[in-house]
Amino acid sequence: MAKIASLDALEILDSRGNPTIQVLLSLDSGAIGVAKVPSGASTGKHEAVELRDGDTKRYAGKGVRKAIENVLQVIRPAVLGIDASEQQALDATLLTLDGTANKARLGANAILGVSIAAAKATASERNEPLYHYLAPRDSYVLPVPMFNVLNGGRHADNNVDFQEFMIAPVGASTFAEALQSASETFHALKEILKSKGYETSVGDEGGFAPRLRSNEEAMELLRTAIHKAGYRIGSGIAINLDPAASEFYEGGLYVFSKSDQSKRSSGEMIELWATWLERYPEIYSLEDGLAEDDWDGWARLTQRLGPKVQLVADDIFVTNPEIFARGVQRGVGNSILIKLNQIGTITETLHCIELARRNGYTAVISHRSGETDDTTIADFAVATDVQQIKTGSVCRGERISKYNRLLEIEHELGQKARYAGKNVYSKWRHSQSQTR
Repeated sequence: MAKIASLDALEILDSRGNPTIQVLLSLDSGAIGVAKVPSGASTGKHEAVELRDGDTKRYAGKGVRKAIENVLQVIRPAVLGIDASEQQALDATLLTLDGTANKARLGANAILGVSIAAAKATASERNEPLYHYLAPRDSYVLPVPMFNVLNGGRHADNNVDFQEFMIAPVGASTFAEALQSASETFHALKEILKSKGYETSVGDEGGFAPRLRSNEEAMELLRTAIHKAGYRIGSGIAINLDPAASEFYEGGLYVFSKSDQSKRSSGEMIELWATWLERYPEIYSLEDGLAEDDWDGWARLTQRLGPKVQLVADDIFVTNPEIFARGVQRGVGNSILIKLNQIGTITETLHCIELARRNGYTAVISHRSGETDDTTIADFAVATDVQQIKTGSVCRGERISKYNRLLEIEHELGQKARYAGKNVYSKWRHSQSQTR
């Protein structure tokens, strides 16, 4: 047994300079697990509660001393002596202690810190990498990364309504090659932006946030950068979008307040995306193309465009198995974004991924805009075999730490590792079947 011997927590800063919680858990063997919990900026309204202090005299009310107190005063007495290797039992204990549907009492940040720290401590005790402890197998698949290289929406002060424009190196044969091609494209994009007189400072997730003229200009810049870097648009490097439509959904309409001031109904947004997919066939994935409350629109979007593109649902599902199950029944999306801190425990997250697998949905492991140097999601993506990861640009240390961890995993696995590549996308598989 890997009995929990001690539990501690402290307030640290995330990549945006805001407080977050770090949990340190040790076993009676002396093995230690440390978890640093991320924080989102563009958040779904149904996410589990991230507990903040609300004391405006400290960190503008964003302190996490209450969450830390909950770890020390509520969780610690209940889990000392528990076998940390019994992840489901531990997580069930945490959920019972909280007793709310959305983890409002203890805070999902406090609960998740303990859940992850226990898994990492047990992996350390067994002298195993976290991915192997979570899923012992003979071979593993390295995920296709989505690099957020151009920003708009809430992530940038420009005329672009859509939040994230990402590149996905689908044509590489290894993860190392994928990272190389993304880095080269990122730097090619920087040169292009400079040549046009645009700013090249980066945002929270490492992407550029220049004052572009329109949503379409962002697409054209990415196409140019991919070509300049020497890669084939689409088959070499695909483009993925996360418009974060909930952020510009007002009164039942989609308001393009940053670009042309137009307003669109749900049906008109679906037609817009249909037009974009025709104009830009290199788009392999569309995340949050409609808002979190637009359930009927999501069902129509999926029926219309689901066979043509990966439709990733984030804000509408928020990694919640119960909400996700309703979405499956209603035919919403064909992919789910997985963020551990949206739900709060490893067990619930794994449940969501298994639900996706059983129902033919793909899944994408994701970071948050407020990150740390914790690399748990890199191991988690490999362990769960979801074959896709989204963790920011090819810039900023808290993003690069995840990519470097994936490089380490690929290196230590050697011939036991393969790169997922373009076959993870139904769009590519569909195009190949049509050419046969």
